[in-house]
Amino acid sequence: MTDTLARICARRPWWTVALWGLAVLVGLVLVRELLGSATTTEFTLTTSVEATRAADLLEDRLRGPEPVTEVVVVQSGSLTVDDAAFREKVESVYEEIRGLGSDVVATARHYYQGTDEALVSADRRTTILPLVLAGTLEEATDNVTDLVEVVEHADAGDDFRVLTVGTASIAHESNELAQEDLERGEVFGVPIAMLVLLFLFGAVVAALVPLGLALVSIAIALGIAALVGQVMDLIFFITLMITMIGLAVGIDYSLIIISRFREEMDRGLDKIQAAERAGATAGRTVLFSGLTVVVALIGMLIVPASFFQSIGLGAIIVVLVALAATLTLLPALLALLGSNVNRLSLPFVRRRLEAAGNEASGDGFWEAITRIVVRYPVVSVIVVAAPLLVAAYFYFEIDTGLNGVDVFPEGAQTREAFFVLEEEFSFGLVTPAEIVIDGAVNSPAVRDAINALQESIAADDRYTVLLPEQLLSADDLAVLRQGGYQILPSGLVINPAGDLAYLSVAPPGEPSARPAVEAVEDLRGEYIPAAFAGVGAEVYVGGRTALTVDIFDVVDTYTPIVFAFVLGISFLILMLVFRSIVIPIKAIIMNLLSVGAAYGLLVLVFQKSGGIFGFQHAEAIDAWIPLFLFSILFGLSMDYHVFLLSRIRERYDETGDNAGAVAYGLRSTAGLITGAALIMVVVFGAFASGKTIINQQVGFGLAVAIFLDATLVRSVLVPASMELLGGRNWYLPSWLNWLPDLRIEAEESPAQGSAGK
Repeated sequence: MTDTLARICARRPWWTVALWGLAVLVGLVLVRELLGSATTTEFTLTTSVEATRAADLLEDRLRGPEPVTEVVVVQSGSLTVDDAAFREKVESVYEEIRGLGSDVVATARHYYQGTDEALVSADRRTTILPLVLAGTLEEATDNVTDLVEVVEHADAGDDFRVLTVGTASIAHESNELAQEDLERGEVFGVPIAMLVLLFLFGAVVAALVPLGLALVSIAIALGIAALVGQVMDLIFFITLMITMIGLAVGIDYSLIIISRFREEMDRGLDKIQAAERAGATAGRTVLFSGLTVVVALIGMLIVPASFFQSIGLGAIIVVLVALAATLTLLPALLALLGSNVNRLSLPFVRRRLEAAGNEASGDGFWEAITRIVVRYPVVSVIVVAAPLLVAAYFYFEIDTGLNGVDVFPEGAQTREAFFVLEEEFSFGLVTPAEIVIDGAVNSPAVRDAINALQESIAADDRYTVLLPEQLLSADDLAVLRQGGYQILPSGLVINPAGDLAYLSVAPPGEPSARPAVEAVEDLRGEYIPAAFAGVGAEVYVGGRTALTVDIFDVVDTYTPIVFAFVLGISFLILMLVFRSIVIPIKAIIMNLLSVGAAYGLLVLVFQKSGGIFGFQHAEAIDAWIPLFLFSILFGLSMDYHVFLLSRIRERYDETGDNAGAVAYGLRSTAGLITGAALIMVVVFGAFASGKTIINQQVGFGLAVAIFLDATLVRSVLVPASMELLGGRNWYLPSWLNWLPDLRIEAEESPAQGSAGK
């Protein structure tokens, strides 16, 4: 199929380029018109969990949709709320907020409206203005920019500190930080990738083509994501994922095709024949590698969480688009360029490449590595495997969680507001845990159980019971009472039917952090079962922390399923391609080794140290990152594995000499594998230089794993292990001889084989 595609496109280059140009134009229009409405910051699960059941009960039978709360903090270093200047400041801020209109801020209140002491800190130097934003979370996230502008204006020019924090403002600032990281990754990654390409190709034109192809793939993939986002929820992180993966694979796949095209041109083929031949040979490798990446990424779609599905879908889309562009647009461009692909060459680099390409010279770095690996395979295995195993050991000390607003970059407004609110009040005012009791709430048995639960909570100093007066305005409370709701002094709110009640509790710290998670787990696993044992009522814990707990449970449940799926499919594919059961077993072991080492280094860099290489210290690695890294890296690493083994198998089939085939495969592919990997390392490393800890962890994990995989594992460990096993590498039980014989590289035809003679 790849040779047919290459032939058609190479012989009709202008039509091919025009069609891809139209696709890019359509993609850019879709991005401009639809991408903003296609993404969300709300993390949801697509399966029923306790937190969603609690939210549904509250929405259906008590308060309606969950309000989008925001808290504005006003603080003075010298004045107290009893000073006239403090009151003037608070009322001024309040008037500006109310001036935004009811379509932005639904309700707002402040201390001086009723001297509610719950709105004032113990030292009386800080007060809060609780707000409820209008509309859904998505609408509030769009509108909160107006509130942020008001707060930033009020924060400047006097001795008062004015900050805001809430679900919408955190989402807004998270979007801004992600956009800054995206731009930073592009600014640093693209130029450095260009320098690497210049070093690999020795010509400006040849270096520009892969970058152009990657940008084409990204533009179209973003347009497709914008369309998909109209029918399903896509997390905003998908744009960063498409850009990062698109740059990496778009450049990587082009690099392999262009390298083969130039080889064929050097052999004497004309530009059309060379483009066809590159598509027929390297194109097959690219197609197989890309589809392997897609298969690995399908594992992400198994997890019933919008975040996993969004980033998995984004990566799949951009890989498929990059594949299509590499197999169709690239042959057309190469047919148009011909020998001009070497225009604007860098003489020094070209001479180095020509010398390195002369296999008979016996010189060069990779020639020396080849001799060492083939001569000392046992030593090579030990020297490489030992440090990787040591690094992988630290994975067993990993602490997973969800990093939140408390690890935003220093200077982020919501981060500063979080710390003030947590120190002087409780951040639970913004994201409380909600205990929902479904049953005959006014019956003696249920009331006794509720009282027992409240006593247990009161005895545990980790929890702060939040009274309705702290969360709702006086007007809202009056409306509830008029509607028949019971609001008890203990903080319990009961619906008019008497069959549902809830209690708001503030867990300690940031809602996604380990202390808060453990507090909710204790509620669910200890306090509630003890209080409601034998009582005819169902009790659920909802809220953001409870949802985090449920996400952890979902990840723990589906991780082995995803691992089994990816490993199983990879084994079957490699067994079919190389007609061996030893090759796929070794491939899985090698991939797990490089992924495990990457996990361990993540723990060492982010959890065990602080500030190393400029990265932030984190108490936890985001729970989704290990599973994400596994799926991405297992797919990407197969690229190099197949490229190396296909050359080894090709020579082994010709000569029957395993040692010679291993040496030939390593010598002929190591430079290209290392160069292609370096491109990915540069791209991922550029995104790791961002400000947000999520991007730092993802970028670092991808970069270090690809580096280890392409250099130590593929270029040393794989050939060394193959040298040790000899002919046993190609063992296939006789009862599996019926399996089809798939090949990656096309066989040389006589005409093609003689073209360069």
